[in-house]
Amino acid sequence: MIPRAELDARLGGAARAWLDEALAEAAHTAERPSAGFGTAPWELRFASAGRHLGADAVDAARVLLLRTARVDAATATRLYRQGSAAERRALLLALPELGIDPAAGVPLVEDALRANDTRLVAAAVGPYAAAHLDPHAWRHAVLKCLFTAVPVDAVAALGERAHGDTELARMLGDYAEERAAAGRPVPDDLNRVLALTGAEES
Repeated sequence: MIPRAELDARLGGAARAWLDEALAEAAHTAERPSAGFGTAPWELRFASAGRHLGADAVDAARVLLLRTARVDAATATRLYRQGSAAERRALLLALPELGIDPAAGVPLVEDALRANDTRLVAAAVGPYAAAHLDPHAWRHAVLKCLFTAVPVDAVAALGERAHGDTELARMLGDYAEERAAAGRPVPDDLNRVLALTGAEES
C-alpha cells in the first residue's frame, strides 16, 4: 500500500488531521482491546473515511487504520459483513498485513469472489488469496477475473501458481471453446494465462 509519507502528501491539512485522530483512536484500541464494548471510535472513522478523504487516499487510509488497530479475525469478519463495498474492499486489501488465520480470512475472499463487483474481485485475488486459496478455489478465482473482465494483472503470484497447472490449462481451454462456439472473442488475458501454465509448450 501507499507509504504514510506519500499518503499524507495526497491529503489536505484537514484530512491529515482527521486521519491522525482516527489513527490515535485505532492505536488506543490496539493497546486496550478489552476496554469497553460496542463500536470502537476508530471503526466509525473507518466507515466514514470516504467522506473525509479523497478517492486516491481512502483505501490506503482504511488499510492503515485496520493495521494500526491490530484487527483480529472476529473484528475483520464483522467489519466485512457489515461494511459497504468500499469498506469490504479495504478489508480485503488489508488481509495480508493483518496476520488473520486462513480459517477466518479465506471465507471473506471467497465471498468477494462470488460478487459481481469488479472492485471486490480485484481486491480478493491479491497476495492473501495467492498464499491461502486452495488450487480449486484459486483456479476459479482466475476464471472469475476472465468472466468479469478484471485484468489478470490483479492476480498476485499468477505466474508462480499457474506454472505447470494442467487443470487450469484444461479449464481455460474449455472456456475458450465455449466463447468461440458462441461467436464471442477469447480474451487476450486467457491466452496469456494459458501460456503461463506451459500448456502451449507441450
